[in-house]
Amino acid sequence: MDDTNTPELSRLLDGYRRFREADWTPHRERWRSLREGQQPETMIIACSDSRVDPSLIFDVAPGEIFVLRNVAALVPPFENAPGHHGVSAALEFAVQVLQVKEIIVMGHGMCGGCKVALTQELHGTEPGEGGFIADWIGLLDEARKPIADELGVASREAERAMEMAAVRVSLDNLRTFPCIQRKTRDGELRLRGAFFAIFDGVLHLMDDESGAFQPIG
Repeated sequence: MDDTNTPELSRLLDGYRRFREADWTPHRERWRSLREGQQPETMIIACSDSRVDPSLIFDVAPGEIFVLRNVAALVPPFENAPGHHGVSAALEFAVQVLQVKEIIVMGHGMCGGCKVALTQELHGTEPGEGGFIADWIGLLDEARKPIADELGVASREAERAMEMAAVRVSLDNLRTFPCIQRKTRDGELRLRGAFFAIFDGVLHLMDDESGAFQPIG
């Protein structure tokens, strides 16, 4: 065993040992069944932020949800131009192969990606120096303007509005995918918006008609 582990790796390995003792070993049959494949019925698109782990928030076991995480939980619109389309590939796998019945886009409070989208702090930077982030959150440019015009860019109220607007943008972009259009039309797939508030730990669900977010008690 390498005795040059960093403190960061050592903490992870300690956690692995606890996992083996407290979860994997007592539940071997569950893990053995997962060896045969996965059948999650729900896909969750969430932010990569280390504070918002969907498995913890929804208290689910391995195999229950298919999770895609990226900066600000964004979904780009459908396109078939050459390139490496990681989000689109994950969506295609979840919808076409796993046949999930529900896709939940979950934004969250204090989202750094949404804050950058609102303030445009990384505008004009080079790839590898902030340009990748600036290009990615450019998906929120259209949603940004009415928020900035009404609320400015320096308040928590504006940031929260941007965080919730990002969920709506991703839902709209999901509806541009042909396979999702077909399955939602046929009643085989449901799209939902959600928002998790870090400061109080409350989950909100989006009303399909009004686009407003309501807290879940």
